[in-house]
Amino acid sequence: MREGRNEALTPKAIVAYLDRYIVGQGRAKRAVAIALRNRIRRLELPEEIAREIAPKNILMVGPTGVGKTEIARRLSQLVSAPFIKVEATKFTEVGYVGRDVESMIRDLVERSVQMVKQRKIEEVREEASVRTRERILDALIPPRKVQEKVSDFMHIFSGQPQKEERIPTEEEERAERQRLSTRERLGRMLDEGKLEGREIEIEVSESAQFGIPVMGGPGMEEMGMNIGEMLSGIFPKKKKRRTVTVETARSILEAEEAEKLVDHEAAAQEGLKKAQEEGIVFIDELDKVASAGGGHSGPDVSREGVQRDLLPIVEGCTVNTKYGPVRTDHILFIAAGAFHKMKPSDLVPELQGRLPLRVELNPLTEEDLARILVEPEHSLVDQYKALLSTEQVTLSFSEGALKEIASLAARMNRETEDIGARRLHTMMENLLEEIQFEAPDLSGQNVKIDDGLVRERLERLVADTDVRKYLL
Repeated sequence: MREGRNEALTPKAIVAYLDRYIVGQGRAKRAVAIALRNRIRRLELPEEIAREIAPKNILMVGPTGVGKTEIARRLSQLVSAPFIKVEATKFTEVGYVGRDVESMIRDLVERSVQMVKQRKIEEVREEASVRTRERILDALIPPRKVQEKVSDFMHIFSGQPQKEERIPTEEEERAERQRLSTRERLGRMLDEGKLEGREIEIEVSESAQFGIPVMGGPGMEEMGMNIGEMLSGIFPKKKKRRTVTVETARSILEAEEAEKLVDHEAAAQEGLKKAQEEGIVFIDELDKVASAGGGHSGPDVSREGVQRDLLPIVEGCTVNTKYGPVRTDHILFIAAGAFHKMKPSDLVPELQGRLPLRVELNPLTEEDLARILVEPEHSLVDQYKALLSTEQVTLSFSEGALKEIASLAARMNRETEDIGARRLHTMMENLLEEIQFEAPDLSGQNVKIDDGLVRERLERLVADTDVRKYLL
C-alpha cells in the first residue's frame, strides 16, 4: 500500500471504527467501508485498468438525526485522503448569485494541498528546529560577520576605499573566543529551557497582501486570489522587526524556516494529484435541491439547475483551480438527505444514475436511543459526567433512568417531528438543568438520577402539547 495507515483500513476495521461512535446503521457503514477500500485497491492496479475503474458513488437516505452526517464526520477523522463536507443548499445554478458547484472541487484541492504541505513541514521539522536555534542565538549574541558587513556598508557610502582583509589582532581573537564561549553557554541554557522568558528582537518576513476584488462568473473569486499572489511574488517580502520572548520567537521562526524548506510547487502538484485520485466529497442535504414531481417553475428552476450543474462534476469533468486543472473522474461522492418531503426519484434521472449505491438508514427505535446514551465513545452521558466532575460532583444514572429518557425521547419523536438522536440533547438538558445550575454548591456530593426523577422533570414537558411545540 502507498501509505502504512491504509493497510489497516480494511472494511471490517472501518466498520469497527464507526461502531465506536455510531449505533446501528450497519448497511450504511458497510457500503462506505467497501467504497473506501476499493479506492485503496484501485491505487495498486496497473494504470491501464485503474483508469477505467470509477468509484461507486453512494446516496444515503434516512430521517434526520440517524447518523448520516456523523458517518461523514467520523470518516473525515479516519481517512488520510482529502475529504470535504458540503451542503447542497449552499450552491446556486450558474448565473445566479452564490457559489457554483465547481467550488466544492476547488475547496477539495485546497484541502489536499494543505494536507501535503503540512506533511512536508513535519518532515523538515527537525532541520527547521536546528535553523531556528541558530537564529535565536544570533539574536542573543550577534555573529561577528554582522559587524563586518555594517563596516563594509559604511565604507561604500562614505566614498572611502574598502580596507583589505587583514589578520585579526590577538585582542580581537580573544574577543571572538569569548563571544563563541558565551554563545555556547547560552546554547546550553536555551536547550535546557532556561531562556524561554527572555525577550529578544527578531526579524521576520511580512508578505505584502494585495486584495484585488474581481467581479464575474464562476471561479472568478480565485482569479482575484491568483492576481494577488502573482503581485506578492513580484515584490520582495518586507522584513519586520519584533520584540518577543524566546518561547514565542521559537514558534514564529520555526514556522518560517519550515516554510522555506518546503518545495511549495512540488507540494501543490502532489496535492492536486492526491485530490484527483483519492478525494472524497460528502454532499449533505441533497434532498433540499430536489423538485417535487419534477416541477419546473419558481424556485424549482434553480434547484434543478444545481442538480444539472452537479451532473458533470459527479460523472467526471475538468475543473480549473489555482493549482491547475483537476479531473473529477475518480473522486468519490457520498450524498445524503432525509427525503421526508421529497423522494430520491424526485432528483433528475441523470443524477440518480450517477449515485448507483442507495443505502437506507433506519429510523431510531427506543432501544437505539437507550444505546446511544451510553455506548458510543464519549457518549452523551459521559460528557455530562465529565462536565460536572470539574465541579467535584459525581453524576450517575440508574438503568431505569436511561430507559425512561429513551422512552420519552422516542415518544416525542413519534408525536412531533422525528429528529432522531438529536432529541436526546434536549431531554438531557431539561433533565439536568437544575443540577448544572446548582453544581458549584453541590461540590463533593454524589448525584444519582433515577427513573422517578426523569418522569418528574420530563413527563410534563412531553405530555403538554402546548409546551412541547417549543421543544426540539
